[in-house]
Amino acid sequence: MFITGYSVAAGATARLLFGYDSFGNVCGQKNSPVEGAPLSGQDMTLKKHVFFMNSCHLEVKDVRLSSTILCVASCPGEQLDTLEEVQLFADNNGSFLCVYSLNSVNYTQNPNADSLCPRLPVPPSKSFPLFNRCVPQTPECYSLFASVLINDVDILHQILSGIMSGRDTILGLCIFALALSLAMMVTFRFITTLLVHIFIALIIVGLLFVCGVLWWLYYDYTHDLSIELDTERENMKCLLGFALVSTVITVVLLGLIFVHRKRIKLTVELFQVINKAISNSPFLLFQPLWTFAILISFWVFWVAVLLSLGTAGAARVIEGGQVEYQPLVGIRYMWWYHLIGLIWTSEFILACQLMTVAGALVTCYFNRNKNDPPDHPILWSLSILFRYHQGTAIKGSFLITVTRIPRTILMYICSILEGKQRGPWSRCVCRRCFCCSWCLDKCLRQFNQNAYTTTAINGTDFCTSAQGALQLLSKKSSHLTSVQCFGDFIIFLGKVLVVCFTVFGGLMAFNYNRALQVWVIPLLLVAFFAYFVAQSFLSVFETVLDALFLCFAVDLETNDGSSEKPYFMDQEFLSFVKRINRVNAVRAQGAEHTSRNEEGAELQPVM
Repeated sequence: MFITGYSVAAGATARLLFGYDSFGNVCGQKNSPVEGAPLSGQDMTLKKHVFFMNSCHLEVKDVRLSSTILCVASCPGEQLDTLEEVQLFADNNGSFLCVYSLNSVNYTQNPNADSLCPRLPVPPSKSFPLFNRCVPQTPECYSLFASVLINDVDILHQILSGIMSGRDTILGLCIFALALSLAMMVTFRFITTLLVHIFIALIIVGLLFVCGVLWWLYYDYTHDLSIELDTERENMKCLLGFALVSTVITVVLLGLIFVHRKRIKLTVELFQVINKAISNSPFLLFQPLWTFAILISFWVFWVAVLLSLGTAGAARVIEGGQVEYQPLVGIRYMWWYHLIGLIWTSEFILACQLMTVAGALVTCYFNRNKNDPPDHPILWSLSILFRYHQGTAIKGSFLITVTRIPRTILMYICSILEGKQRGPWSRCVCRRCFCCSWCLDKCLRQFNQNAYTTTAINGTDFCTSAQGALQLLSKKSSHLTSVQCFGDFIIFLGKVLVVCFTVFGGLMAFNYNRALQVWVIPLLLVAFFAYFVAQSFLSVFETVLDALFLCFAVDLETNDGSSEKPYFMDQEFLSFVKRINRVNAVRAQGAEHTSRNEEGAELQPVM
């Protein structure tokens, strides 16, 4: 709350969103004067567009653009070759392209007009969406303008430029990822053996297809002699990285699918048990929608505060009466604190969803009368969460945050070293650290999930629940654990399928406009959104699966199936567990019989 209040008081988000000229005036609004800058404090209500006087010859000097920037009423839609045409454009459109101190009637008479007016010829330009920057439309000027403004100014402009240039494609791909996620939910809800085979076939085809397309695009880029822009070379480097990563992922996943191919029938029965548990509280399937809406609202708020922090600065007058803004002391540390707030709060929201789903399942599982399920288990679980167990969700999300902070710092350090010549050892260290932090993050998430479920069962605090969950899981049968892990693997494959087909659509769409934009950033954004949506929707099945087996372990620990202590599990789940035990007993006997025959063959004499 302190960061929010400070950013609102000291920040100026309007400077970033609407743009400002070289004299400290924000375009599109009234401005207060800056002491020592005579051209500041002007009313720019009708001048909403940002115009670069030398858009074809932009340079960066001391992290500042050399061109004078003005607020104008409209961008010139046609090329202006002489000062007479610049003056005529000002008279007809009310858009003055020279410095404010020079009246339009003096454009052709003032001897200093060459330094006070834009460099001729003035290229035709068009307002850039959202930020109202006048972007030149001729190929030569646009190439220079994009290479300086996108590559050399700052990473924020680079990201926003890539996003805005492909905004329609990004929106379409996000909707496509949402539709795929919903289709995967329906598939898991009404799963059959045939659907599982079709699903795995689509996974294999998607992995191979995306991997092949990435390598084909990289080959096409390397043999394209017209590549001159830095953006195109950046796309080529990122394509190589994508191709290598996708190849490794494809090989690993195909190997796992081949190893576990014989467990498909058990997987179908497992998901039927999961769907039976969800049918007792069908509104669990809509839980991700509320979580998604809350997360989006929080992220919008977080970005708004970040923009205010990024524009918090003191005005300083430089040569020529121009104004620049220097960041206030301590802002950099506030950014890091704000980033920690983003991670911790997001993880807390997700933890609340996990505890809500686990609490609803526990309420239905430990109900003796299966024919009369409890009323409103989700609302009951939410009430218990907010009355007693918010501290548990805060502690679990804090553990994830603690592991995320070193990972984020490491990514920042590696990105700084990326521009320098790094040796193979430094690259290897970065990759190993990324791998270890990712594995630790996954283990902690599973650890938290078990702790949340135990909290819903026993009502104990986070540490006590985590200890109890570890003791219970250590006693559970390894055969049941393997079936549970394979169920989680199938759900993970569903997320991979959504990401694969969304990324493939993005590759095909962005490849048609490969020049003049860094489409790697929009593609990464689309891939992240696709995985996040798939995670949000399919996490219900994952949470129910893990919570169901933990409830089963508690049931076995406290009951023996007798008339005095009957099991809480229903007959369908009990028959599924007995079937697993029979299958594994047959396999164990077959393995023992095989080993005895081998030993007997070794002892018999050769005749």
